[in-house]
Amino acid sequence: MPLPVAKPELDHVVINVAEQLDSALALYRRLGFQLSERGHHSLGSSNHLAIFGENYLELLGFEEGKRDRRADLWQASHGLSGLVWKTDEADRDYQYLLRQDLDGDEPASFHRPVTLPDGSLSEAKFRTVRIRPDLIPAGRSFFCQHLTPEAVWQPEWQIHPNGVTNISEFVIVAQDPAAATQLYSRLFGSSSIKASQEGAFVLAAGAASVRFATEAYFQHRFHALPEHYTGAALMAALSFQTDDLQKVKTALRQGDLHFSEANEAVVVSAQQGFDVALRFHQ
Repeated sequence: MPLPVAKPELDHVVINVAEQLDSALALYRRLGFQLSERGHHSLGSSNHLAIFGENYLELLGFEEGKRDRRADLWQASHGLSGLVWKTDEADRDYQYLLRQDLDGDEPASFHRPVTLPDGSLSEAKFRTVRIRPDLIPAGRSFFCQHLTPEAVWQPEWQIHPNGVTNISEFVIVAQDPAAATQLYSRLFGSSSIKASQEGAFVLAAGAASVRFATEAYFQHRFHALPEHYTGAALMAALSFQTDDLQKVKTALRQGDLHFSEANEAVVVSAQQGFDVALRFHQ
């Protein structure tokens, strides 16, 4: 029996902050996000999360003395480095990746301790399977199976001063956006990628979409390109849906962060978003 085609649904995004967990945490709180207390993976990395309705943002780094525990993660430049898909069966998806010649390592299991809002202790447990790393030289993409979703999606953690309710867009910029779509076309089927009148190509991914954008489109929508952009496909920007743009502007002003307004959206440049351009809209 043929395995079903994998489903594109955004689970979370990863921002590589490496050794700068403290400064990244402070910055994203100034941006108006509620960030979790520091978590520590059994694999050695540490993180802070901003949890939304259907997806979440992860600031991923390491504490002093732990760089070597997951050294492969810190080779990428600071900024957006992970595009992560939901799955309810990581082992099935690994078999699918094998058949598509997209497989990386075999599925891996790990966990991190969590203190829930009521003070009780729990563990967030995951099983992940990664697309072969050489197919995504500027980042990672993998499927994540949440074995304990209640240890991540707590209602109290989904309320943010900036009113954000979900990540709505993950942007990959490239001189040749069509070429950048080829991996994801193989992964999810050619019909999953649609040309967009707004610019370049779009992959619907649950509450979010993944956009493969030209430099001109990116500069129009997000202004300056990230400093480490070379023309090759780069994970470069995020859009967020908020229930009130005024909440966004209030948070940014209180955080003493510059922003611009255009086309009924608020934009924070990559230079102020830890090398990630950020766009907020209703």
